[in-house]
Amino acid sequence: MEIKDKIVVVTGAASGIGRALAQRFAKDGAKKVICSDINADGVKAVAAEIGGRAFVTNVGKEADIQSMIETVEAEEGPIDLFCSNAGIGYGGGAEVSDERWQRIWEINLMAHVWAARHLVPRMAARGGGYLLNTASAAGLLSQVGSAPYAVTKHAAVALAEWLSITHGDQGIKVSVLCPQAVRTAMTAGNPDGVASVDGMLEPEDAAEACVRAIEAETFLVLPHPQVLDYMRRKTDNYDRWLGGMRKLNRKFSGRAL
Repeated sequence: MEIKDKIVVVTGAASGIGRALAQRFAKDGAKKVICSDINADGVKAVAAEIGGRAFVTNVGKEADIQSMIETVEAEEGPIDLFCSNAGIGYGGGAEVSDERWQRIWEINLMAHVWAARHLVPRMAARGGGYLLNTASAAGLLSQVGSAPYAVTKHAAVALAEWLSITHGDQGIKVSVLCPQAVRTAMTAGNPDGVASVDGMLEPEDAAEACVRAIEAETFLVLPHPQVLDYMRRKTDNYDRWLGGMRKLNRKFSGRAL
C-alpha cells in the first residue's frame, strides 16, 4: 500500500517511533495524519509541525480509542492505515504488582485489540484497510529482566498473526513492528541494555522499515535483521536457545530494557 493520499492514525505520536512515523507519513504525502498520544503538549506540537490533527488519547481505555476512530471517520474520512504504536515497559518478574501487570496489559495488548474491534468491521465493509501494530523483538524472542514486557509483546505478535489469518481474505493487511533497541524514552538512560546488543537504531530507521513493509505488504517488520536469525535458532533448538538466553540473563541482570 502506498501512503500517498491516505488517512493515517498513529498512536504514541508525541515522541519516539510514533513521532517518526507521523513525520514520515506526512512527508510521503498522506492526505491526513492523525496524531494520538496521552501527552497533550507533545502530540499537539507534532500535529502542528506536519499539518496533521491531534487527539489526546489514553489508549489504555477502550472508550478513548473508540471515540477517536468514530470522530476521525466522521470528520476526516475512512481510516486507511491505523498504527497502534503506543507502549510501555516495566522491569521485574512475577513479583510485579497486579496494578502494573494490568496497566501494561491494557497498553501493550488491549489497545491493539480495541483498535481492531472498532476498526476492522469498518475496513472489511469497505473492502480493506491496513493495521500496523508495534510489538518488539521481545515478542518473538523474550526480554531479559522484564516478564511483563515479554509476555505482553508476545501477545501483541499473536494478535497480529490472528488478525492477518482471520481477516486477510477481507482485505485487511497487517504488519507487526518488532525492533530491538530504538532510541526512545523507553531506552533513555540505559544505552547498553540487553536490547541494544545489535546496536541502537534511531526512530527514523524504524519508520523507514515500516514504510518499506507497508509498501510491500509484508507482515514482519524487522529493523534489526539479526532478529530473524535469532528466531531460526529458537525454533531449530529450543533448549539450546534457552541456554543462550540464560547466558544473556547472567550478563545483563539488573539492566532490563
